[in-house]
Amino acid sequence: MDPVTVARRFNRLAEHGMAWVGLSPGPRKFDQMCLSFAQIDCAPGATASVAQALSGHPHMLTIERSAGGHDILATSDLPALSRYTLDLLPHVPGITAVDVRIVTHMFTEGGRWRIAALAPDQRAQLTAPAAPQPTRLGGGDITAFDRALLARLAHDGRASYQALSTDLGVSLSTAKRRVEQLTRLDVLRFRCDFARPLGGWLVAITFWAKVPPADLPAVGHALIRLPETRNCAAVTGPHNLIVQASLHSVDDALRLETQLATAHPGLDIVDRVITLRHDKLLGRLLDPYGRSTGVVTPDIWAEPQN
Repeated sequence: MDPVTVARRFNRLAEHGMAWVGLSPGPRKFDQMCLSFAQIDCAPGATASVAQALSGHPHMLTIERSAGGHDILATSDLPALSRYTLDLLPHVPGITAVDVRIVTHMFTEGGRWRIAALAPDQRAQLTAPAAPQPTRLGGGDITAFDRALLARLAHDGRASYQALSTDLGVSLSTAKRRVEQLTRLDVLRFRCDFARPLGGWLVAITFWAKVPPADLPAVGHALIRLPETRNCAAVTGPHNLIVQASLHSVDDALRLETQLATAHPGLDIVDRVITLRHDKLLGRLLDPYGRSTGVVTPDIWAEPQN
């Protein structure tokens, strides 16, 4: 297909909220993040209003309503995690309980998930060559300009350098140079996402599991090689592993669980929770069909506000 046709089709999808390009933290940023999964219980009839309220919080990256032992599963990251979870969340009207699991190691995250639509040679054409290992980037190296740049790209990851320079009041070369630096340093990655129910991925499931600590690295790295795995992380609490997968049907959930149990006898799946609806995905607000309706710019550096 010629580039004009590809651009026109993608723009049509984007105009209807069916596909978009946003941001994903790079591997080095994940090393610095204090990521957590919060299981939130709500008063009867309050789940929708709680999800709506939390969707407006810049620290809440992803919010999904669950069919399981808790009403909402939320993913967040911020330096002031204790203040947010202890002082702010319990006072949101409708929340009755919050159980937070801290990520101790991220084996993989959603930005690496693929839908297997391309042949290997096609993927190779779109894969950039491995860059030299960058020097370590400290948290203090993210400047106020970087935060403004990331906020702009969170709304449109395909924004041109010219648009960035105009919106941020800097030269085109400054905008281009800093985007390339953040990307090269593995702090920033661009991520194309889509309305998953409309794309045939109708089911999202979360497995909470227990694994002998000595086996956890091997099991975690094995699970991220499965095509269904979207997120996989070691966490605190009585269940030391969380696995999130995207599936085509509910029947696939049993197949995947059986596959995991067969391949890893030491893996004890203690809970499996199907997502009823994603209200927010890495800052994107979603409608019931998974279409993007807006953006709440993630700002993990800001102090949480009551």
